[in-house]
Amino acid sequence: MNGQEQINNINFSIDKDTLFREESITDLKVGSIRRLIPVKSDGTSDDARTEVFIGHTQLMSPEGPLPIQSELEAKTLEEAIDVFPATMKQALQEMIEKMQEMQRQQQTQQKDESRIIVPGR
Repeated sequence: MNGQEQINNINFSIDKDTLFREESITDLKVGSIRRLIPVKSDGTSDDARTEVFIGHTQLMSPEGPLPIQSELEAKTLEEAIDVFPATMKQALQEMIEKMQEMQRQQQTQQKDESRIIVPGR
């Protein structure tokens, strides 16, 4: 498939049934909360769907900023603020576990590669 065919196969259509307006709320210190408000295709609020809250923060590491993001189980902004700390800690823990698993897999792969036996030695 050439480049033009690949471009023609990409669907850039926006789903009119899942539109959200986005607001960003921050304390300018710890993090931010993205509030996604359901809207209809005419821009009016869609009260049939619920708002979505996404927490975002970052930690400094020797390699630079480490972004942490997770959906917040909340129905209001106040609830989102309340669950933010615990949710970010959980997201960080999950990220650490994934990184440790990746390191284990990489070490296993390196061990397997080092076990190559060359005949005649």
